[in-house]
Amino acid sequence: RFYCDYCDTYLTHDSPSVRKTHCSGRKHKENVKDYYQKWMEEQAQSLIDKTTAAFQQGKIPPTPFSAPPPAGAMIPPPPSIPGPPRPGMMPAPHMGGPPMMPMMGPPPPGMMPVGPAGPPRPGMMPAPHMGGPPMMPMMGPPPPGM
Repeated sequence: RFYCDYCDTYLTHDSPSVRKTHCSGRKHKENVKDYYQKWMEEQAQSLIDKTTAAFQQGKIPPTPFSAPPPAGAMIPPPPSIPGPPRPGMMPAPHMGGPPMMPMMGPPPPGMMPVGPAGPPRPGMMPAPHMGGPPMMPMMGPPPPGM
């Protein structure tokens, strides 16, 4: 006979197929989950108790946030909150340029629309051709009059 500790029961037969059937059952899985859930809660409570005892014995120093601030002291806001720069603080760098505005109409000449590569979708206009050959650097003396 096989005894299941999780279910606190004996199986009628001790064969691999009976064990496999029992261990794959809903009730057994629930009992296993409950067992380990209780074990985790006990471990967490034990850690909390040990930490509390160490703190009360003075082995763990208090954190800077555990005591209330002195009267009249101001706590500065976190750096993620926008506002005027505080003394001694560098202003936050801007992410490059003015805020993005939705585009109305075609992009200005020289600007390529951002989007997935591939053939143009229906209703989309292809990027305008700038016309003329690409600019080449000048390799000789400048032309007269320059």
